[in-house]
Amino acid sequence: MLGDLGAQVDKIEDPGAGDYLRIMPPMRGDTSALFLALNRNKRSACIDLKTVAGQNALLKLVETYDVLLEQFRPGVLDRLGVGHALLRQRNPRLVVCALTGYGQTGPLAYRAGHDINYLARAGVLGMQGPPGSAPQVPGFQMADIGGGLWCVTAILAALRQRDATGEGCVLDISMLEASASFAMSGFAQLFGGLAPSRGDEPLTGGLALYGTYRTKDGKYVALGALEPKFWLAFCAAVGLAPDMEALAPGPQQAALKAALANVFAGRTRAEWENFSRQHDCCLEPVLGPEDLRDDAQLKAREVIFTIESPWGRLEQLRTPVTDPSAPHAPPPRQGEHTEAILREAGLDDDAIAAALEAVAVGDAR
Repeated sequence: MLGDLGAQVDKIEDPGAGDYLRIMPPMRGDTSALFLALNRNKRSACIDLKTVAGQNALLKLVETYDVLLEQFRPGVLDRLGVGHALLRQRNPRLVVCALTGYGQTGPLAYRAGHDINYLARAGVLGMQGPPGSAPQVPGFQMADIGGGLWCVTAILAALRQRDATGEGCVLDISMLEASASFAMSGFAQLFGGLAPSRGDEPLTGGLALYGTYRTKDGKYVALGALEPKFWLAFCAAVGLAPDMEALAPGPQQAALKAALANVFAGRTRAEWENFSRQHDCCLEPVLGPEDLRDDAQLKAREVIFTIESPWGRLEQLRTPVTDPSAPHAPPPRQGEHTEAILREAGLDDDAIAAALEAVAVGDAR
């Protein structure tokens, strides 16, 4: 996202496997398709931070950078001799953004984790799924994406603050805390004295008028008629008695869900799509990624665009801040820009040679 906004983003990788995402299937040639989707507008440099030459190279690099984002567990950079304090000593204007699972402090600070673990502790996972069943894993990495978005927000705010003060800072971003914000509806109930129940709350499956339904052709649609005007419009259009008790959770919802299931089973998804074009009632088809290329709205908004690369023409998914018509650099090969990045930072020939030698040794190791 920062690269799409115009920042020069340089990715520092170790000389071994580098970014593990590079080898995660499915592959596009020798590189992961997911890596190619997430790493446009970046350069790559290989630096072995376990060597003195690599540590010195990083310390020299940060003198010329505005932001350093790191995802190690707390204390790792200190053990490598390039901790937050030293980095900011070398460049007091530097913004260090530390993204971790549980934060830099607290009893879980040093614990390993993945997306599902952060969602579990944040109260998000416990809200997912129908009542009486096991919590359901979301279909995307909510903690990872949420943590990254908070990093972007915090970095931009820190740079604005630096404009006013001349000083950088250290940002402590936790994916656990980023996830907790996604459970806000449950927390609001809790703060109001009510214990939320999985699958029974208004936005988690407790309302018949806010859910998904199977269509005649075995596909699905999503109804979100939360406001009375949308519910009334839907009922009028399908000839259903407008029961206003549909707007509140309760035992009456079971019969309403059964009635709606019967209604939606009477038409195909395409027929419901046509219905939603004629009636303003918050009804949309449930699409899969395979449907997105041909979706009229996404095509009109150029949500999927292409860039040229050494792997051929790559399809890319734009973010809300991406200009698809702007020039975009392809994802980098591992270490492709190492020498250029070190030279731009002001390292002399001997220092560059030492850093490259350390990388070669580390790669062989």
